[in-house]
Amino acid sequence: MRLSPGVPFAAAVLTAAALTGPVPASAAPAADDASCALHERLRVPGAARQQSACLADLTTTGLAGTPYTDPADQAGLTAAGTRLPSGIPGIQIDGYFPDTSHVNATHGWRHDAQFVIRLPEHWNGGLVVTGAPGTRKQYATDKAISDQVLARGYAYAATDKGNSGTDFYRDGDRPGDAVAEWNTRTTELTRAARRVVARRYGHAPRRTYITGVSNGGYLTRWQLENHPELYDGGVDWEGALWTTRGPSLLTSLPATVARMRGTARDEDLYAVGFARGSEFLWPYHEKAYWGLTQKIYRAEFDPAYDPACPGASAGGTVEEILAPCASDATYDYASRPGAVHRAVARVALTGRIGRPLITLHGDMDALLPKAADSDVYARMIDASGRGKLHRYYGVEGGTHVDGLYDTYPDRLRPILPCQRSAFDALTAWVERGTPPPPDHTVGRPATGDVVNSCSLDGAESARR
Repeated sequence: MRLSPGVPFAAAVLTAAALTGPVPASAAPAADDASCALHERLRVPGAARQQSACLADLTTTGLAGTPYTDPADQAGLTAAGTRLPSGIPGIQIDGYFPDTSHVNATHGWRHDAQFVIRLPEHWNGGLVVTGAPGTRKQYATDKAISDQVLARGYAYAATDKGNSGTDFYRDGDRPGDAVAEWNTRTTELTRAARRVVARRYGHAPRRTYITGVSNGGYLTRWQLENHPELYDGGVDWEGALWTTRGPSLLTSLPATVARMRGTARDEDLYAVGFARGSEFLWPYHEKAYWGLTQKIYRAEFDPAYDPACPGASAGGTVEEILAPCASDATYDYASRPGAVHRAVARVALTGRIGRPLITLHGDMDALLPKAADSDVYARMIDASGRGKLHRYYGVEGGTHVDGLYDTYPDRLRPILPCQRSAFDALTAWVERGTPPPPDHTVGRPATGDVVNSCSLDGAESARR
């Protein structure tokens, strides 16, 4: 989910699609590390194609203007004043795994299942894995996640999840295939990246963490439920919730489409989980998120509901892509056939996490409302008997993408600094046995650098 003020979702998709040229050898300065001479020997197990480069700086600051990152695909995820580290030399490996779809045009490859692996010269022994949020691609969280973890010495790996763009639902042969592939690709990359790290540094990572935002948060949850053997813990930043019986976005977004068409009241949105006080964000989400998100995810799991909309494509112009399907205003997931529920069950979460997890969710999220998402997931974890492995922090003034803070600095706060604090809390929990603070709401401070700081246990926090 990828909109930002001034950079509409579909426009950003079309802009990102322009990054089609192959990666030239001289696209970025080379690193001086002698070990870089071996970079061409590093093989990514299972990759159908790869290319590597030794670079003087693996961060977005150093890679600006090169094909090794994609600012268009990062639009809206971070606030403008976010401080970014730089000057991290090392090796970058780009490539793709075998796949039958060909939407991702990055590097001119026009091949899905693309990945990026970054190996800093000064390694701390750890690896951080993520998957793209929304329908973005592998460079989407370079600013939000890659820069920071590289600066702390972690190797980094990210995947495009095997499909991207607003027509992602066309990938696969049966309902749910596209989302199911997200999980498979994340597992595939984690296993491959661990072996690449071992080859580069002489031993396997001592710790492997997973984190992500939105759909990347969903991947974090799913991986810790289904493949805890691969990870030591994770940070879930407003992960999407999929449950067989609901709730999910298919139970909350139809009310928003009905409101767009004038057939629903504000009370109907409150009833499905949207927070009172978030109304100032609704006009923007009406234009940029709600209709598009409902129609493409409903097409993924329930294409028979309205085969004509979105049909073979979500649209050819920005206006067509963002337009809702009129039929979604009355969509009722609970009454849909069992086949639809079985499609969702293929990717559904259970709450049975096997490793420590920290969840963050903003109380002003106007796309995935907290009450219908992370509040529910926290209860699922408790019900499964895994509550001791979980911490849950609401973020007062947090919304789904941090870029909206720049439009509403008096009402919102970015969640990224809280994610960074949560990652520190997670590593202390895993590596030193220091438990994070109990579940609570992180208050919005009246003063200070809200864009770059967040205390999970300081005076700005209030117990939930």
